Amino acid sequence: MAAVVEAKPNESAAELPVFNLGSYTPTPITVETSNISSPPKSMFIFFPIEQGSYPVILFFPGTSISNNAYSQLFQHISSHGFIVVSPQLYSFMPPSGNNEVDMAAQVTNWLPEGLKSNLPENVEADLNKLVLSGHSRGGTIAFALSLGYAKNPETRLDQFSAIVAVDPVGGTTKFTELNPSILSNNIFDLSFPITVIGTGLGGKAKCMIPCAPKSANHEKFYERSKAPKAHFVTKDYGHMDVLDDCPSNLRSWVMSKCMCANGKGPREAMRRTVGGIAVAFLKGLFSGNLKNGVFMKIVQDHSVAPAVLDDVVFVQA
Repeated sequence: MAAVVEAKPNESAAELPVFNLGSYTPTPITVETSNISSPPKSMFIFFPIEQGSYPVILFFPGTSISNNAYSQLFQHISSHGFIVVSPQLYSFMPPSGNNEVDMAAQVTNWLPEGLKSNLPENVEADLNKLVLSGHSRGGTIAFALSLGYAKNPETRLDQFSAIVAVDPVGGTTKFTELNPSILSNNIFDLSFPITVIGTGLGGKAKCMIPCAPKSANHEKFYERSKAPKAHFVTKDYGHMDVLDDCPSNLRSWVMSKCMCANGKGPREAMRRTVGGIAVAFLKGLFSGNLKNGVFMKIVQDHSVAPAVLDDVVFVQA
């Protein structure tokens, strides 16, 4: 039977180092489709410049959001010893049907040779530690890819180590699921750990409808996931507050500022919380110390995070 560990708040607890920048020097590059490595889509990549072998996080942006609009989040994560690869699967509206998942599969299949050719000789991508991640619709794509929805081309499902989903959204209402409609499944039968980070204000409408409606939000993804799994909710932040303060891309800026309910606090606290949880989760997973390390400290005492966390729970296998 799975063991459930719930949070025990302690307001006197000190903030943990994973919520601050790490000891590595993160560097961004953009790899266009015209590059000699022939990426299937434009890539925004953050990597540490220090010599070493690093886990890889494949991060899918949300609907109509530029991959470089997450630069401050990627910088935080990469500074703790990770390579973050974010493909621009499309520019405006998502492609119809299953095409977006197929694009994600093309990117995954490009990584072994393509990513290597764009990194310095002293930096190695450890694809034995390949993590799927994404925000909003990008979270749906991460789950869909890991569940085998990609048909053309197919990709190996056993190469993925974990999922970190940031406020994933599967539809605008319970009657209008996004394609592919993965929430129609009762359970996500995956063999690796999952962390879902939701927002407290994602279900609040700013324009016509909420950006992350309760009928298809982070709770649904968490419920369908098998243990080991964790669930965090940033109580006072909205669906777009994980983005940069002022995204340089105009479309992303409009999405960030005008489309969804936003929190009143500084976005820096939201990004540091999301980045810190992701780092603690993955460091614990890859060191074999998930149940006893920094990640468990966050689960047991969520006051260590910069943003207020609610509904923190970790279900062990």
